[in-house]
Amino acid sequence: MYKRQSRTKLPEKSESFPCVAQVKICGLTQVDEAVACASLGADAIGFIFYPKSPRAVTAGQARGISMALPLSVCRVGVFVDATFDAIMQVARTALLHAVQLHGMESPALVKKIGDQGLTVIKTLFSHREPFFTQAAHFQAAAFLVECGVGPLPGGNARAWDFSLVKDFAKNAPLVLAGGLAVDNVRQAIDLCQPDAVDISSGVERSPGKKDIDQVMQFIAATRKTRLAKPNRRIFYVNHGSN
Repeated sequence: MYKRQSRTKLPEKSESFPCVAQVKICGLTQVDEAVACASLGADAIGFIFYPKSPRAVTAGQARGISMALPLSVCRVGVFVDATFDAIMQVARTALLHAVQLHGMESPALVKKIGDQGLTVIKTLFSHREPFFTQAAHFQAAAFLVECGVGPLPGGNARAWDFSLVKDFAKNAPLVLAGGLAVDNVRQAIDLCQPDAVDISSGVERSPGKKDIDQVMQFIAATRKTRLAKPNRRIFYVNHGSN
């Protein structure tokens, strides 16, 4: 059981950039690459717990990576239509701070997980349910938005019209994802004003294998782009959770 605690301030990298988007690097499968991403300034590391994904890891593999990461880095598990019991078991084993629900999870499940003290990020889509317009149905800490087109539940590296959600961040904490890359992240942030950006395939050599030079360039581009508002920090570490 996770005990709900007050938010813990992030360390100096995030304090130094109060008006920039946080960065989540998702789909990590290797300890050394995850540690490298953290050392470059990633605020969060994401693990995929969807068996059909080429980036899928087991709870045990994720735990090994989690134990190697700095205490300041938020550890996020990505699930697709998993049960409450399955999510909580993985969260305990993998030492997660947050869960990202990427399927057709119910508002009741979102609330139930949040009540356990985990940060819950619900994914919404432009081209399939749950749509952006359904955000009010969910008591989530934040929403990740992408297009929802392709063979897998994730972004499938598909570029899409970011302007569709340019007003979303005015009403709720926003994680922008899908089709992001070094060459478009600054424009996407300027347009949408997200609190965080999430990237996986855009900084890869192959599925689950990160190109660390690309990660460095992506984070640098993000840090150079100032938000026009204070950042509502989504990826924070609750030191009382595990």
